[in-house]
Amino acid sequence: MKRHLISAADLTRDDAVLILDTAEEMARFADRPIKKLPTLRGRTIVNLFFEDSTRTRISFEAAAKRLSADVINFSAKGSSVSKGESLKDTALTLEAMGADGVVIRHGDSGAPHRLATSGWIGGSVINAGDGTHEHPTQALLDAFTMRRRLVGEEGAALDGKRITIVGDILHSRVARSNVHLLSTLGAHVTLVAPPTLLPIGVDSWPCEVSYDLDAVLTKSDAVMMLRVQRERMNAAFFPTEREYARRYGLDGERMARMPEDAIVMHPGPMNRGMEITAEVADSPRCTAVEQVANGVSIRMAVMYLLLGGSEPALSRDDTARTEENN
Repeated sequence: MKRHLISAADLTRDDAVLILDTAEEMARFADRPIKKLPTLRGRTIVNLFFEDSTRTRISFEAAAKRLSADVINFSAKGSSVSKGESLKDTALTLEAMGADGVVIRHGDSGAPHRLATSGWIGGSVINAGDGTHEHPTQALLDAFTMRRRLVGEEGAALDGKRITIVGDILHSRVARSNVHLLSTLGAHVTLVAPPTLLPIGVDSWPCEVSYDLDAVLTKSDAVMMLRVQRERMNAAFFPTEREYARRYGLDGERMARMPEDAIVMHPGPMNRGMEITAEVADSPRCTAVEQVANGVSIRMAVMYLLLGGSEPALSRDDTARTEENN
């Protein structure tokens, strides 16, 4: 493992499988009465969030606390950032306070890379989403969920699995990270969106592109629906919401055409009635809530591997106690 996690494209196949396998070990603690490990005791993790977040921020906080780290939550609102403080000065402040790891979400693409390579901070940097660029831990938790549902075997990748990602690809950092990671793990990825919601240069990505959702549903092992990110749009990218839902929304009728064991995924938050209907969102085939739970295990694994050292995540005594509690 490298010192930072900035992009899913930086991960080799072995790196990705190691993170997924470590997350499986971390997940065993979720059912224990006491869910804490002493792995990062005495380490300080700062959650540096310049954008609004619910799932990601809480997930990283829970992951760090379960590893016994000291957690500092920083929100741009109500901080000196609102007075004009730069990213550099914020980083130097965190370095002076002895931060061992910084989890950063920023509205500008490239901010985590700048923080990791500038020399302003000595700790590890984890990208929790930067602009429309990447969101590597979301891709890891998505791959973890797919492996559990579709493969069910530790040490395995996603070779030959057919993954379809539908929706606002243009503004989606989740889509970019998933394309890189899933292709690294051996999956075949297809992007489905109207032409106006596909980025320039998508032809060079390691995936296929389709404009017809119905044509790819019948051969998909997993279908990931993406939210239309209205807050990032400054133009009309499709005629109406009803037209978009008719052509690119997933409803019960379309879900019925998917293979019997195929799953429906969504990184959240959902726009029910637009990219996904309530019937599909609440069905047993939808893994949205499962993805949130898996996110804590993945982020524990990432923090452990970046900050915790080379020892096994679970000692033999921990494993024995886990088996006794089960």
